[in-house]
Amino acid sequence: MIDRRSFFSLLGAGAAGLYVTGCAPTPEEAPPETTLIERVGLGLFSIPHLLEEDFEGTMRLLADIGYKEIEIYGPYPFSVPAAHEMWAAITPQLGFSTSGYYGMEPEALRSLLDEVGLSVPSLHIDLDTLRERIDETGEAVRMLGAGYAGIAAIPEEERTTLDDYRRLADEFNEIGRRAGERGFRFLYHNHGYGLTEMEGSIPLNVMLERVDPSLVSLEMDIYWTVAGGADPLEYLQNWPDHYRLMHIKDMTELVRFEGNGDNPNEWMELFPYMASVGAGVLDIAGIIAEASATGVEHFYVERDLAPDPMDMLQTSYDYLASLKG
Repeated sequence: MIDRRSFFSLLGAGAAGLYVTGCAPTPEEAPPETTLIERVGLGLFSIPHLLEEDFEGTMRLLADIGYKEIEIYGPYPFSVPAAHEMWAAITPQLGFSTSGYYGMEPEALRSLLDEVGLSVPSLHIDLDTLRERIDETGEAVRMLGAGYAGIAAIPEEERTTLDDYRRLADEFNEIGRRAGERGFRFLYHNHGYGLTEMEGSIPLNVMLERVDPSLVSLEMDIYWTVAGGADPLEYLQNWPDHYRLMHIKDMTELVRFEGNGDNPNEWMELFPYMASVGAGVLDIAGIIAEASATGVEHFYVERDLAPDPMDMLQTSYDYLASLKG
């Protein structure tokens, strides 16, 4: 959990000291600078209105800015009926309805992305579709050229006790085994829940100790990790074999959930504190440096339902492109 030391680490205080050892090399000895993130990605939930207005034009815009990867979200044509029903129920509140393949045939979507130079390393999908339609999921992953598919959050009713987290960890291992047989890795993206003590333990820690990193890959959302009261650096350092993907959000000020971050209402209450990457108080550079060193492969800018998507896209990309490793 965030203590005084971690608080200042998150704000960037003393971050440079983590990476300076000894004297600076002479110009002749200095290694050539490299960009810390070679392929900046974007989580498409950041810009749903742009996608609904002009999907093809938005893909070309992302490529022109410099983005190389995108992460898409469901439901998809092959998703179970319950996923479509849930999506239909919440879209009036969201103000948009497109998702999945954005009204395109899958092959046409892949052709467009290939043309503009964007890849889809990962996609978010609901848990029931993975349980019931993993073959169809595997086909979608292969068609898109992705390597990962998994869930953005565990349904609230399935995580009420510590035993629920143990059961889910075991199920994640099984889904991961089945996914591997179909050519992709199962991913689990953390939200803000599971970071407050329950029955004497931290649920996310219990899950991390139980899942097999050869079968299950974690996608860290640094914003929700901090909002839940935890330090992203500590999780990367303590479980270096688990994290392979990352959502990069910034905070206008350091905030916590009023409760345990258990439900979407608590998540949406913190949307106003999201900032474009590099425009907030989190030590983004330090977190990304640690993530790169511990095996994270894909980094996605994400600012949920960004109110100023055009500025957010450019500002966030420029900041990440400026980071040198």
